[in-house]
Amino acid sequence: MSDFMTRARAAEQAMRTVFPATPLQRNAHLSEKYDADIWLKREDLSPVRSYKLRGAFNAMRKQQGQDLFVCASAGNHAQGVAFMCKHMGVKGVIFMPVTTPQQKIQKTRIFGGENIEIHLTGDYFDDTLSAAQAWCVQKGGHFLSPFDDDDVIEGQASLAVEIEAQLGRVPDHVVLPVGGGGMSSGAARWFGDRTHCLFVEPAGGACLRAALAAGHPVSLDKVDNFVDGAAVGRIGDKPFQFLRNRHLSDSIVLSEDRICTTMIEMLNVEGIVLEPAGALAIEAVSDVQSFVRGKTVVCVTSGGNFDFERLPEVKERAQRYSGVKKYFILRLPQRPGALKEFLGILGPEDDIARFEYMKKSARNFGSVLIGIETSKPDNFLRLFAHLDDAGFVYTDITEDETLAQFVI
Repeated sequence: MSDFMTRARAAEQAMRTVFPATPLQRNAHLSEKYDADIWLKREDLSPVRSYKLRGAFNAMRKQQGQDLFVCASAGNHAQGVAFMCKHMGVKGVIFMPVTTPQQKIQKTRIFGGENIEIHLTGDYFDDTLSAAQAWCVQKGGHFLSPFDDDDVIEGQASLAVEIEAQLGRVPDHVVLPVGGGGMSSGAARWFGDRTHCLFVEPAGGACLRAALAAGHPVSLDKVDNFVDGAAVGRIGDKPFQFLRNRHLSDSIVLSEDRICTTMIEMLNVEGIVLEPAGALAIEAVSDVQSFVRGKTVVCVTSGGNFDFERLPEVKERAQRYSGVKKYFILRLPQRPGALKEFLGILGPEDDIARFEYMKKSARNFGSVLIGIETSKPDNFLRLFAHLDDAGFVYTDITEDETLAQFVI
């Protein structure tokens, strides 16, 4: 056993004094869906509803005598640090992006209590990180990186220690969500070449894939922070030291809208609440379905810190990706009966979800913003064919991201 594996195992044993191992559960629904033996490592059931507690615990327990800890986090690392600050009776100063969901801010306050203070700084994580590091240098505290730290990586690897112990063997495949790379590199380092690791990222924060393509960590020009638990603009230097030899074929990138379909599916079918980053690993299995058929697959559900105020947006994104909801601009003749004619074209499963129209004076036509929900994507083929036959002029704007930002 390597020194790293020995330390990861020691970290896993030590943290049992603070919280129990998270469950490894076989999921019958997913197993049948993908014709494989699918298990979920339920990090969403940790005391802070993410795996981040592991790294915070391991790094902080090694700083004996330190009474001031500083971190930057989009939410989950912050909660892990806050939990440990209260547990250890030390001071924590936590920097979070201004855009962090309120649910994560509130939970961080609850976990840390009087032992922490929160600074909301920057719209993006990398800005928040810079501010936290500068403050830490000025005040002389110990900075707790969310991923670019050997002790944090070692602590996150305890997740893999548990998987092997709970399963009684190593799985054939492990699907690991990637943000800054701390957990994914730690787990992959534990398993080594004994199992096949797949790494999954959101399209708006695919920093590992960019680094693998370039051969070194690079900063993304733009980050979409919808998947806030994994939206990182640059892979950590330390995690990449171990991940640099991974093949691009083991890297999976998913659109933010697509991730929402799994969040809705797991909520409706299994009653499991996952944040966007927590759904990454499950959704990625569909990309390798033929490859994993008949195999044992462990998906790490990395977090369940979901603000239900975001549920309408998640549902909206999932419907658009699945093709059962579309928006279009209809050029409607400004004459009596035109609207009734349009409504007569709708099918029995078509439902108007949005309709915005104001009659324009001295014009023959007016523009109508219409949102339609239906039960299956093929219904839109019928609808558009009937609109064409009736001579209506329309523009489908569902995939127009520029327009979507303003009208959807």
